[in-house]
Amino acid sequence: MSEPITYQQHWDRTDHFDPPTLLLDLSRERPLTRMTYPSGHVGWLVTGHELSREILSNPVFSHNYGIGHFPITKKGKQIPPLPAMPGMFIHMDPPEHTKYRKLLTGEFTTRRMNQWAERVDVLAAEQLKAVREQGTSADLVASFVRPLVLRVICELIGIPYEECEKIAQLPDTSNDESIELEDELAAGRESFFYVRDLVQRKRDEPGDDMLSRLIAAGELTDQEITNMILLVFVAGYSTTEAALTCSTLALLHHTERLSEFRANPRSTNAIEELLRYTTVNQYQIFRTALEDIELGGETIRKDDTVTVSLPAANRDPAKFGCPHALDFDRDTSGQMAFGYGVHMCLGQNLARIVIGAGLRTLVEELPGLELAVPLEEVPLRGRSTVVSLLELPVRW
Repeated sequence: MSEPITYQQHWDRTDHFDPPTLLLDLSRERPLTRMTYPSGHVGWLVTGHELSREILSNPVFSHNYGIGHFPITKKGKQIPPLPAMPGMFIHMDPPEHTKYRKLLTGEFTTRRMNQWAERVDVLAAEQLKAVREQGTSADLVASFVRPLVLRVICELIGIPYEECEKIAQLPDTSNDESIELEDELAAGRESFFYVRDLVQRKRDEPGDDMLSRLIAAGELTDQEITNMILLVFVAGYSTTEAALTCSTLALLHHTERLSEFRANPRSTNAIEELLRYTTVNQYQIFRTALEDIELGGETIRKDDTVTVSLPAANRDPAKFGCPHALDFDRDTSGQMAFGYGVHMCLGQNLARIVIGAGLRTLVEELPGLELAVPLEEVPLRGRSTVVSLLELPVRW
């Protein structure tokens, strides 16, 4: 058996589109490999597509953060095991996870998503109008992507948009390794108290939104509701903002694909391929074995933590031919940008709607849209659980 790699060897993301070379090499040569975690625990790293799906769908592997080992640090500090808080169901296994998740499934039915598609088109057009009023250049992150995604997620949940900055700081701090752990915890406390107070306001004045319906169901405590809303907000905002930003950059860099998208801006396969190609969710997909299991020719022991690299799995040549090419004609079935298994992103279809509407609006309404700086000058937020861009300067 070869020596374990360390988490530092796959931590730095320096390319705007490609995962670190080590991960890509491993996906071809050693898709299940030993890895030493910041805690000193020697667990596993998975980079292959097939093995990733096996691990994420097998109940032998637990998502309980209280028994796992974090594959990353925060400002060089080890993150200790975290017990699950009431309502924070992403940290739970079935049946507890199932109990909470099913309360939200009604928010993402086909009927609701069809309604949201129309509403997101309106919001994207309104936001684009504000961008055009600035002139013929802008930072799309600040002027278009961030406000569009915030407007959608706030409206979905029932957070007044004029108050969104009170909670928007939470995903900003939790996904940025440059933010001190103490500052992240402070943002978490402030956001928790804000949402808890909003729960009380919604009890008195309910609306047509997720928060009001969770309250009306009468099955949860205020603490559970608050934590569920924080989870939905952080997960929904940070990944959608990053995916829309990185997908826009990919189109502007690959000009042939941009022309293809202009010709067919409602292509669902183009959106799936952009999601596969960019795969913004990097480092916090990890599970812990509840018993010994044989996988990939190795024995994963009980209590071993296994980290799954979704970016590497989505570039596995055994699944996707010529995986480094952005190809709108490829078969994208099985791409895992939203994860897999029982913890697969609950709001993935709404995210697709937002990404599609955002891209269509940009390419249809901004003639001659192009990068305002060379690709290498676009600032990348790479050392982060969710890879994204700090700015996206464009002109048209």
